[in-house]
Amino acid sequence: MHLVIITGLSGSGKSTAAHALEDDGFFVVDNLPPALLPPFLVLSTESGMEERNLAVVIDARNRDFLAGFDLHLQNLRAAGHQVEIFFFEADDETLVRRYSETRRSHPLAGGGSVADGIVAERKLLLDLRGVSTRLIDSTGLTPHQLRAQILRFARSDKEAPPLQILLQSFGFRYGLPTGSDLVMDIRFLPNPHFVETLRPLSGLDPGVSDYVLNQSDAREFLKRFEALLDFLLPQYQREGKSYLTISIGCTGGRHRSVAVTAYLAALLRARAFDVRQIHRDIDKG
Repeated sequence: MHLVIITGLSGSGKSTAAHALEDDGFFVVDNLPPALLPPFLVLSTESGMEERNLAVVIDARNRDFLAGFDLHLQNLRAAGHQVEIFFFEADDETLVRRYSETRRSHPLAGGGSVADGIVAERKLLLDLRGVSTRLIDSTGLTPHQLRAQILRFARSDKEAPPLQILLQSFGFRYGLPTGSDLVMDIRFLPNPHFVETLRPLSGLDPGVSDYVLNQSDAREFLKRFEALLDFLLPQYQREGKSYLTISIGCTGGRHRSVAVTAYLAALLRARAFDVRQIHRDIDKG
C-alpha cells in the first residue's frame, strides 16, 4: 500500500494537506496513534482497499504519539508498504500569526504562550523530522500554492488526474447558481423563445441547437471562449484545483444556455476532461 503520514508543527498546513490528498483520491484518517497503523493497514487490506492510496495525520494532539514510532515504521516498510512521511513546518512568526488569526490555543502551550508551545513542539518532533521523506515549509505560501506542492509530491512521477468540470446552464430569471467559478452571460444571442416553432422545445433539440450555435455571434463567442478555456484550465490544474464549475446563463435557462452548455461539454470531453453537465432551469417557465 502507498501510505503517506502527515505530521509536523501545529498550524503549518497539515489540514490543508489532508484535504488536498482526500480530494486527490486518498483515504485520509485524522489523528491516528502510530500503534494503530499496523492494524489499520490490515483492516484496509481485508476491506479491499489495497489498491487505494492512504494518508494518516499524526501530530502532537496525541501526547504519546512518538512512543514506538521508529519500530512501527520499520515493521510497515518490512511488510512491503510504501511509506512516505510529509513533515510540515513554518517559521515561528508565521505560526504565531496563524494562531492569532484563528484564536486557537496551541496544544503544547500549557499555561504559557503560543511561542512557548511552538518551542516545545519543535523539540518533541525533532527526531521525527529527521526521518521524514519530505520537509515542507509553508512559510510564505498561500493555501493554493501549498496544495499544489503537496499534490506534486504525492503524485511523484504519476500523471495528474483530469480536472473535474461541472458545466451547468441556468436562467438569470431564477438567480445565479451558487458555487460557480466562471459565469458566462449569453443573453446577447438571438432568443429561440421568439420563434414560434422553437419556443416549446429546449436547447437539447437539434433544431434549437442549430439555431443558436449557427449564429455568427455564437460562433465568434465560442471561438473566443474556447481560447479562454485553453488558457485557464491548465492554470487551474497547476494551482492544484480539482473541481471547476462553469455556469452558462440566458434569460430563462431553457434554450440558449442549454445549447451552448451541451456544446461545451462535448468539446471538453473530447479533450479528456472529466465533465458533468446539468441544466438547472430547463423545465421551468
